[in-house]
Amino acid sequence: MFPLSGPVVGFSPALIAAIAAGYLIGSIPVGLALTRMAGLGDIRRIGSGNIGATNVLRTGNKSLAAATLLLDVGKGALVVLVVSRNWGFVGLMDAGLFAGLATVLGHNFPVWLKFRGGKGVATTMGVLLGSLFPVGAVACGAWLLTAAVFRYSSLAALVALTAAPVYAAWIGATPVALAAGALTLLSIFTHRANIERLIQGQEPKIGGGKTGT
Repeated sequence: MFPLSGPVVGFSPALIAAIAAGYLIGSIPVGLALTRMAGLGDIRRIGSGNIGATNVLRTGNKSLAAATLLLDVGKGALVVLVVSRNWGFVGLMDAGLFAGLATVLGHNFPVWLKFRGGKGVATTMGVLLGSLFPVGAVACGAWLLTAAVFRYSSLAALVALTAAPVYAAWIGATPVALAAGALTLLSIFTHRANIERLIQGQEPKIGGGKTGT
């Protein structure tokens, strides 16, 4: 079973502040900031209008896309690791997982951009890697394999984020399985237009379209 790493605590004001900080960190629009600093304009005006690494890649700047990916993953992992080390469990869930969920919500619905952000895949991967590395690694592997075979970023994200809670539950990591399950549902919601295009056969493949994830 997944071991408790700290004492069981409640939602103290300090923990609530940490969760709020997670949301604010998650809402930093890395892709938008990097493309603007590089003189590429507003990333929301091209491709899918998304602020994530996949849309940054549509600018043709692979270095910026890689930087966006790493920083979006990093902010998810950082929040989970910092909060987990300073707080224990809130009921069944590690406090870091609550903050991680808030970070993904911040990325998807950033206050700075009128709550219109990304789809949270990279940040979710960071949360999973920071909370329990093997679960995150399985999700990353599932994404890479699905993307390599089918060339759909959205499909790869959905497969990866479905694999995460299943694997976490299989190894007995119940808190991570619950958090990963919640993140999977959130991802399905943010990818609902992609799912419709996949069903209709209209979803563009990686590197080959102007819409998508």
